[in-house]
Amino acid sequence: MAPTTFPDRTTHGPSTDAEGNLSDQSTATGISSPSRASSEKSSPHVTAAPPLTGAAASSVAPDAEKQQPPPTTAAWNAGPPPPNGGLAAWLQVVSVFFIFFNTWGLLNTFGIFQTYYESSESIFQPPGSVSSSNISWIGSIQSFMVLLGGLVSGPLYDRGYLKYLIYVGAFGVVFGHMMLSLVSEFWQALLAQGFVVGLGAGMMFTPGVTVLQSYFSTKIGLATGLAAAGSSFGGVIYPIVFYRLIDRIGYGWSVRVIGFIALATLMVPVVFLKQRTKSGKVRALVDVSAFTDGPYVLFTFGTFVGFIGLYVMLFYLSFFGLDTGATDPAMAFYIVPILNAASMFGRTLPNWLSDKVGPFNILIPGALVCGALTLAMMGVKGLGAIIVVAILFGFFSGVFIALPTVCYIALTKDKSRLGSRIGLGYAFLGLATLIGGPGTGAILQQTGHNGHNNWTGIWVFGGVMLLAASGIFMVLRSWKFGFKLTTKA
Repeated sequence: MAPTTFPDRTTHGPSTDAEGNLSDQSTATGISSPSRASSEKSSPHVTAAPPLTGAAASSVAPDAEKQQPPPTTAAWNAGPPPPNGGLAAWLQVVSVFFIFFNTWGLLNTFGIFQTYYESSESIFQPPGSVSSSNISWIGSIQSFMVLLGGLVSGPLYDRGYLKYLIYVGAFGVVFGHMMLSLVSEFWQALLAQGFVVGLGAGMMFTPGVTVLQSYFSTKIGLATGLAAAGSSFGGVIYPIVFYRLIDRIGYGWSVRVIGFIALATLMVPVVFLKQRTKSGKVRALVDVSAFTDGPYVLFTFGTFVGFIGLYVMLFYLSFFGLDTGATDPAMAFYIVPILNAASMFGRTLPNWLSDKVGPFNILIPGALVCGALTLAMMGVKGLGAIIVVAILFGFFSGVFIALPTVCYIALTKDKSRLGSRIGLGYAFLGLATLIGGPGTGAILQQTGHNGHNNWTGIWVFGGVMLLAASGIFMVLRSWKFGFKLTTKA
């Protein structure tokens, strides 16, 4: 009797197609388990081996299907290794660069809007009719919407809807600026700049920073840092455009020009940004398991505290020079671009170094220096000192924008949950912007020495928050990685 011949059942590892998409050609028995069947339905890239037929099928034990082990976390994370380079990967970095340019870049620009809204040329007439605290609500809500948007966009990214999120987000940013160019009252600016632009940016930010982890592993810090430099570049370009055009073509067309720049630059991620892998599971919008992850919760809390202090300087450094007479109105508008130009280096060099020594070893001293610089503002009197502080703070504050994503990647073992985890974390961080902006404005309005604004109070407030954040990060590093200073953490 001739021996029965079975088809080849060799187990093959995951492979990629010509575009680098994930495909899984593995098979153990030729019979798909329910979990694999559902995975195949949920992912367009997964293909199953043809079923066994004839004598081969009859030789398989009836209970073979029951013996298939349930999918593990590793199974859901399975995929081809990140290429860590190549044209497709670096195009993602360029695309996310322009997402940062039109999300955090716009947020970093609000300091110049704060200064303009409080000036005698303000669209809010008569001058002084809207308080500093109320004006800061515009920027705070814009920041809050960017970060809160991740609560929705993160899980939707995990489901494979990256392109739709970019389309909606790009429309919101451009449309919001076109509406902002028409406003004349505070509530209109709050709606257009705070809610519409902010929510549009929020649809893009979390998916943008999350997509890079599927293209980079050993170079994830460098890739994220280069992309995050877009926020600094936007924080340089947009304030200068606004200031140089405001006297020539007026407020309305100056804001429209910003909208057209956003439209042109957002075409890059619209065309090139591509999701390489996605989760095999459909998860709830809120990953409740995150609340039981101690290091994740502690890191989010520490960054929350740090963001409160961060926004004190970002919103009020420019207005400080104008209010105290240390700078003339022209120079006051350039303080924000100077800070953001220095921040460009602070978002690339530390991130590149984090690939070698670990992100927490960079974040801790960065927060410590930012706290010291904020406290040092109590002794700043002249233009030279303000510029020095702006340069140093811009460089070291870059770690708060570029490194949290790298830290979330390091703290998340199950990468299929990464979009949800990052989105949830940033949503909580958004609450810090509502405290750092309006809260600081309320402190500032309390009468200080000689009847002037209480600048000493806000510098103490911001400095203490940043120093506390550094302390929390120290506790987290010791808990997660130990006390040895030479450990990569």
